[in-house]
Amino acid sequence: MVAISAAEVKALREKTGLPMMDCKQALAECQGDAEAAIRWLRERGAHVLTKRSDRETAFGRFGLFTSFDPPVGAMVELKCESNPVAQNLEVIQLANDLACQLATGPGAQTADQLLDQPSPSKPGMTLREQKDDLFNRIREVFNVGRMVRIDAACGGYTHNATTIAGVLLEVTGGTPELAKDICMHITAMRPLALGRDDLDPTEIEREREILREAAIQEGKPENIVDKMVEGRLRNFFAEKVLLEQQFVKGDKDTVGTIAEQNGMTINRFVHWEIGQK
Repeated sequence: MVAISAAEVKALREKTGLPMMDCKQALAECQGDAEAAIRWLRERGAHVLTKRSDRETAFGRFGLFTSFDPPVGAMVELKCESNPVAQNLEVIQLANDLACQLATGPGAQTADQLLDQPSPSKPGMTLREQKDDLFNRIREVFNVGRMVRIDAACGGYTHNATTIAGVLLEVTGGTPELAKDICMHITAMRPLALGRDDLDPTEIEREREILREAAIQEGKPENIVDKMVEGRLRNFFAEKVLLEQQFVKGDKDTVGTIAEQNGMTINRFVHWEIGQK
């Protein structure tokens, strides 16, 4: 058996981030060949991952990449088993690498297609290898969930406190700073749609019937009930529709007014929260 020095074990540990005993065992199995030991560790990690792949990944975070020039944006959901791991700096890096590659690379329709592409921050590695190396060290399962790419000017924001949320906003004109502020507004106010026409018609009709019934119960004359209902619906739209919501960083102006005043057209938004579909 080849003698394995402490220096060799330490060097392998620094390369892989794995425990000393695992590194020593890998070097012993590979007759002191460090590169072969790295492959051995990865293969063993893949075997363990296969056995744990059905574990629930109910926590996570969103990776984000936004740009006005070139006009592109992407958001990727990276799920894991626990909230503390979601705050790990290397997990944050992986999430953002996934979004960066999705935005700046050839694109991907599935998680597997994206994971097989190069890592933006780890030269010589794919995103899959970066993810598997994280599993080897942290021993938590990571899954890539929802992902979206928009080939237009985008702002974005991720919130990682009480709720874990991500917002991607497609705009024409305006500034990245305003786009980010509107994304923060979306995180706080959770609009259901961009404009009235984007709301689910059944949702509007349900609200209309609730308001009609309330007006009748109040004893309002039948001939003015419909006008009252339409008037009260404005409050519903002001709560549910982004362009009609009062901007959280303004006084009385709506998001639509603020955007217009700053030469911005809001085209669409994507708002996701961990744990919701």
